[in-house]
Amino acid sequence: MLSSFDDYPIHSSSAPVNETASSDSNHYDRYFFNGYRTDASVFFAVALGLYPNRHITDASFSVIIAGKEQISLHSSARAPQDRAQANTVGPIEVKVLEPMKRHQILVDSPEHSIRCDLTFTARSGPVQEPHFLVKAGQRTVFDYTRLTQFGHWSGWIEVDGIIHNIEPTTTAGSRDRSWGVRPIGPPADAGAPVGERQFYWLWAPVNFATFATHFDVNEYSSGERWHETGFVIPDGDGTPKEMKMVNYRSKLRTGTRWAESFSIDLIDQADAVSTVELTPLFEFHMTGIGYGNKDWGHGHWKGELAVGSERWNLPVANPCDPSHLHIQAICRATMGSHSGIGILEQLIIGPHQPSSLTGMIDPAR
Repeated sequence: MLSSFDDYPIHSSSAPVNETASSDSNHYDRYFFNGYRTDASVFFAVALGLYPNRHITDASFSVIIAGKEQISLHSSARAPQDRAQANTVGPIEVKVLEPMKRHQILVDSPEHSIRCDLTFTARSGPVQEPHFLVKAGQRTVFDYTRLTQFGHWSGWIEVDGIIHNIEPTTTAGSRDRSWGVRPIGPPADAGAPVGERQFYWLWAPVNFATFATHFDVNEYSSGERWHETGFVIPDGDGTPKEMKMVNYRSKLRTGTRWAESFSIDLIDQADAVSTVELTPLFEFHMTGIGYGNKDWGHGHWKGELAVGSERWNLPVANPCDPSHLHIQAICRATMGSHSGIGILEQLIIGPHQPSSLTGMIDPAR
């Protein structure tokens, strides 16, 4: 079916823009943003996803004030045929003001006591992470592209009638855009078991005063990596410096699958090592923006339009509850004489031998 975007020279196949290259129901297209004051008094994140072959779109906005309570707004709707209308889901909207430079987040749900008007301004160009591709037997599980970008925020957030002003000099953050195929929505019958049920994921974008660093790894249960990324990104128009390899050291907190302390070695093409030390302060739970959420999971049909909210106290009582495994820990950071702030996203499901984890959700001891 034709849409307004078909009037632009952006086609990558002979099909109209809104027809995906694959009919896989797990095809998706997603925005993610986070932001945090440098004193960690405010943390917020937003996600908006389109699932064309499921004919669904959804979005969430979630905020933590003073590290004590996480408050979330969720919306889900039938996906529009015209991609020009795909950036709004009920009361949540993501506007592309200048591609790869400025984005606006609008939330207007006074009945749920959440409103905001926030603008993300990039401090550098985006970096493209290596392609994600994993198969289970003959079935493609992951096949997607992602970019990551760093920036500053301005605007305001209103929660329970209280307005929190967001200033670019004191509020940094990052965003990613990803698209392709990965598991979303209700799980389908996959036939005979192939491979192990396991997922190990670490992702750490960090803002320093004049540059940013980026790191991620995916590993099998043995510790063998199937994906890794390392970058040092200067402010402005400087070229991001891609690392030859990355290493890390993690000590898990007893009773959780989250890091108590974490170090990253960024190793450049000349084998010079820059070490980033991360000290977690508190956890933002990704269920607050739909990841693993039992009621507001990504790609689930909830009717023509559904909107709801939820909130919970921090820290949570059961860190290994499946809905709380996936987190972004806001962290103080140092790299040599440089101080910064960023996040360490962690999702560890199933066994991981280097971490001495053996079951699906058993905690570290």
